[in-house]
Amino acid sequence: MRTVAVSVVIPALDEAQNLPRVLARIPADVHEVILVDGASVDGTIDVARQVMPTIRIVLQDGRGKGNALRNGFAAATGDIIVHLDADGSTDPAEIPAFVGALLAGADYAKGTRFIQGAKTTDITLLRRLGNWGFVKLANLLFGTHFSDITYGYNAVWRQHRDKLAPEIDGWAHEIVGNIRAVRHGLRVVEVASSESPRLAGEAKLRTFPAGWTILKAIVAERFRRLPVSQRPAGQDAFILAAEAPSTSLTQPIQLRLMEEADWDHRIAAEEAGAAAPEESAFPALRPLMLADLARPGGDNVEPVAIPIQPMVEDSAPRAVARAPH
Repeated sequence: MRTVAVSVVIPALDEAQNLPRVLARIPADVHEVILVDGASVDGTIDVARQVMPTIRIVLQDGRGKGNALRNGFAAATGDIIVHLDADGSTDPAEIPAFVGALLAGADYAKGTRFIQGAKTTDITLLRRLGNWGFVKLANLLFGTHFSDITYGYNAVWRQHRDKLAPEIDGWAHEIVGNIRAVRHGLRVVEVASSESPRLAGEAKLRTFPAGWTILKAIVAERFRRLPVSQRPAGQDAFILAAEAPSTSLTQPIQLRLMEEADWDHRIAAEEAGAAAPEESAFPALRPLMLADLARPGGDNVEPVAIPIQPMVEDSAPRAVARAPH
């Protein structure tokens, strides 16, 4: 079985209360965890090192979530980069679903809260309406089929990290990154994900300023020309995991759920730490380890349908975009 190294990038600003439970849910066999600290004053770095002594700390060199992600992506050394939030709203135990989508043939896997098997217990009515409007606008302007565009749980092959939106420092970074992935001709799929309310502390996002910034960024992207060297050569970015070509990085894979006994050590580790999260924090679902992403034998196996549904019942990757010609 060919293994891939997975780097997990987590931007954080004053998230000391949340990190113990977030870090404990990261699969133990990831290559590295990178915490990008934005000048926290609550001991975020100290807590992170206590919970995970092997964690890599990157000090953010600017302001904004986009800047933090750029710093983390630059420091990452794994084959795949997964980025998620430090507040507990995104479940690290879903990482194998995103990795599985990339191994099945995608170049970029974006989380969504609004397809079958996905859910959110965090989004307000106002933010839901805003996300709906941004989705409709992006789909209209760029010919995409996104179901969600403001969710910050994504994964990408490291060689494609600069094809997102590395120059954007603020909240629009992830939104424009989704669009830019399509414009570059990357194979983009959506993966069903469950969003929960932040575990503790106050959200950094302010709805109206962030919404105005995102709106301007989407419209500006419509008129932004990609450098000639970065334009796709007319290739089609619309691809299902089942249609992935058999290359060295996209051989067909099989996913299987681990037996409950395999998780005894992780459950014990959580019980030995802080009190268990509230019922709404994380769904009581059986997670996967990255080692569960096992390939069938032989190099000439034809691509097969991949039922990637490790975290949420009926979840599966969904092809979302066709690159404009």
